[in-house]
Parts: sequence; C-alpha cells; structure tokens
Amino acid sequence: MKLHPMWQNYPQLVPELNQTIELMEQSVKLKNKAVEKAVLDMIHSGGKLLRPAYQLLFSQFGTEQDRKKAICLAAAIEMLHTATLIHDDIIDEADIRRKLPTIRKQFDNSTAVYAGDYLLISCFKLLADYTQSMRSLQLNSRSMEKILDGELGQMNDRYQIDVTIDDYLENISGKTAELFALSCGIGALESGCSEAFSKKCSEIGLNIGLAFQIIDDILDYTKTPEGIGKPVLEDVRQGVYSLPLIYALKENKQALLPYLSKKGAMSHEDAQAVFDIVHQTNAIQKAQDLAAKYTDKALKGIAKLPDNQVQTKENLAHLTKAILTREN
Repeated sequence: MKLHPMWQNYPQLVPELNQTIELMEQSVKLKNKAVEKAVLDMIHSGGKLLRPAYQLLFSQFGTEQDRKKAICLAAAIEMLHTATLIHDDIIDEADIRRKLPTIRKQFDNSTAVYAGDYLLISCFKLLADYTQSMRSLQLNSRSMEKILDGELGQMNDRYQIDVTIDDYLENISGKTAELFALSCGIGALESGCSEAFSKKCSEIGLNIGLAFQIIDDILDYTKTPEGIGKPVLEDVRQGVYSLPLIYALKENKQALLPYLSKKGAMSHEDAQAVFDIVHQTNAIQKAQDLAAKYTDKALKGIAKLPDNQVQTKENLAHLTKAILTREN
C-alpha cells in the first residue's frame, strides 16, 4: 500500500506507518481467500492512517521507547477503526467507501459482519501481546463500549427532526472522537508516561476527533461525491442528520420538512433541495465555527505538551492544523 501523500511532510513517521501496514497485512490470515482479499483491499483502500499516526507521535513522549510495541499498538488501533467502518457500512447499507465497493456490496452483509468481527479479534490479539498493563486493555474495552454507544445513539436518532446539537455531539464523541482519544492516550501511557499526562493526551485527541467529524459532515454539503469518495447526502437519506442540517432545521424547519418526511424514499431531487436549503441558512458557517472551537482547544492542549528532541509537539501541531483545515 502506498501511503497518503500527506505523510511526505512527516518523513520520520513514514517507516513506522509502513511497518504498521505490514503488520496488519500479516495479521489477516483467513481460510476464505476471497474475504481475506476483501479485508486486505479495505486496509489498502487509501485511508490516511491518522489514528495510528497520532498513537505513534504520542508514544514519543515517554521514557520507554519500544518502537516495535508502538507499531503493534498502532496496527491494533487501525484494525479496530477498519472494523467499525465495515460494520458501519452494513448498518448504513452503504455500497461505496473510499471510492471502492464496500465488503457488504462485494459479498453480503453476513460476510461483512464476519470480516469486521475478525478484525476486532485481531485487534485484541495484538493488544494482549504487547500492552504492559491491564489498564491499557481496560481503556481499549471502554473505548469500544463508547464507540458502540455512539453508534447506537446515532441509530436511535435516525429520522428525528428534533435531534439536538447536544445529541449530535454525544453521538460523535463515541462514534469518532473516542478512537482519536484512545490513540493519543494509549500512545502516551504505553510509552511510560503517567496516567495524569496520558489523560491530558486523551482530551487532546477527543477535541481533534470532534473537530474532525464536524468537518467531515460539513464536506457533505460543500464537496462533490468524487471529492469525498461517497454519495453526497447519503446520510440524510439514511436518517442520520449531521450538524449542518441540525443547524438548518433550527433556522428553517418548515422548508425542510416536506423533503425529510419522505425519509428513505427521498429522491435525488429531494436531496438536492435539502442541500440548497442548508446553503440558504447560516448552518455551514455555524458548523465551521464549532469545528474551529474544538480545533482551537486541541491546539492549545498541544502547545502545553513538553518539548523533545524529535519535535513531537511541533509535528502534532502541524498535523492537526492540516487535517482540521482539509477540503477532502
């Protein structure tokens, strides 16, 4: 797999990210070779590897510099992330992910469930082999619980016209931000940092994750399907109302109701009408303002981190600014 071009700006991370991918590849050994290939294709499908990169960077703060362990933990986190994506695609009945057919589209839902479950098991096998304490396993299991809770919350809120901004933030805190928090926190903890310091790293990761998901949701309303690698407003048809739409509902619910009331029967023209109404309100600007708030929190947290010889703090600030001002 060829790394995303963004990593050219972080040459010291490139070897470890390549080793992370290699370890993931080695961990996927299935008797069903067609499914094995589909899982490997998912791993190779162009993900940015942000979560393992944050784990690797935060692991540079500790006094226990075991890079092999850091790479194994990075692989475990990315496998957990990939498993959640596969399961997401089943729930959302998604056919496209990262511009490629999803596993459920290539095979069926049952196969996709097993593929996601296999990656979850692979994640925990690596964690069991390389984490030094039960504390890390506890953090991982609690993070998985929070991720599932966020997914269930989002499912419970489907087609809810009165969904609130607090509901949305609670859901994405689990669904997306928790894995960023885990990446940053466990990177620090497993490299020998104190629990207090690791908790601060987790808080930075949580703010990064919140801003990241809000920006991702804004892109649904500002980019073409080709630009973001999935159909625009597909989430709306599935009943998942993200931040721009929630803000628009607060401003002009009556204009949106005739279209949203059709739920899964919304046509392409209906989706375009929703798109246009959202743009006629201040919803996108308000969403951008909230993303900027969490970005600022994350960057202020990073600025308080200690200096070291490999310029971890500077690299974290640069990376965070880059992904939280992205356009795809």
